[in-house]
Amino acid sequence: MTVAKHLIFLGAPGVGKGTQAQRLAQLMSLPHVSTGDMLRASVQSGSDIGLRAAAVMESGALMGDDIIVRIVAERLLLEDASDGVVFDGFPRTIHQAHALDQLLAAHGDEIGAVLHLDLDDEEIVERLSGRRVCSKCGAIYHIRYHAPTVYGICDICGGGLLQREDDQPAVIRKRLAVYQAETAPLIAYYHDRPAYHLVSGEGEVDDVFSRIVKAVEVAG
Repeated sequence: MTVAKHLIFLGAPGVGKGTQAQRLAQLMSLPHVSTGDMLRASVQSGSDIGLRAAAVMESGALMGDDIIVRIVAERLLLEDASDGVVFDGFPRTIHQAHALDQLLAAHGDEIGAVLHLDLDDEEIVERLSGRRVCSKCGAIYHIRYHAPTVYGICDICGGGLLQREDDQPAVIRKRLAVYQAETAPLIAYYHDRPAYHLVSGEGEVDDVFSRIVKAVEVAG
C-alpha cells in the first residue's frame, strides 16, 4: 500500500507561500490544495459539510476549525490525493495541525515535509507595500520588482496605478502581528520533527524554489 506524503508550507503573509506551493505541486505532480479552493469545492459539491460551510460564509462568521478539518478530510479522500497533496494555507492553527496528524495516522499517511519560508518582517512590508494595481485593467506591478515603464502608468492600457488599502504598510504590519499571535505557534509545533525545514525566503523566486526543492529531496 502506498503511503501518501503531504507537504505543508508555513510562513507569514507575503513570504511567497502560494507561488512556491503551486510550483512545487506542479513539479511533483501533486494537487495544489488551498483552503479557499477546498471551501468552494465543498460548497459546490452540496455535501453535508459543504452546506454547513455555505451557511457560515453567508452569515459572515469566521469558519471554525472543525468545519475546515472536515473539508480537508473530504478532500483527501479524492483519488488525486492518493500520493499526497501540497497544502497552501492549511493548517493555520494548532487545533488544525493536531487534527491533521490524527487524520493522516488513521489512513496510514504522513507529512512528507513542513517547509517554513522565513523572511524579515520589513522585507515583507517592502514587498507587499510596493505592489500597484491598474485602476482600469487590473494589471499588477511592483515598484521594485516589476515597475511600469512610466511611473504610475499602466504599460498595457495607460490607466493609473493605485496602492490597495491592504497593501498600506500599517495594514501589513497589523496582518503580521495577527500571524505572530495565531499562526506562528505552528512553527514550534512542527519544529522538532525530521520533516521540518527552515527555508530562507530571501532573493529571487527561482532561488527560493531551488532551496525548497533541495529541502524536499532531503526530506524524501
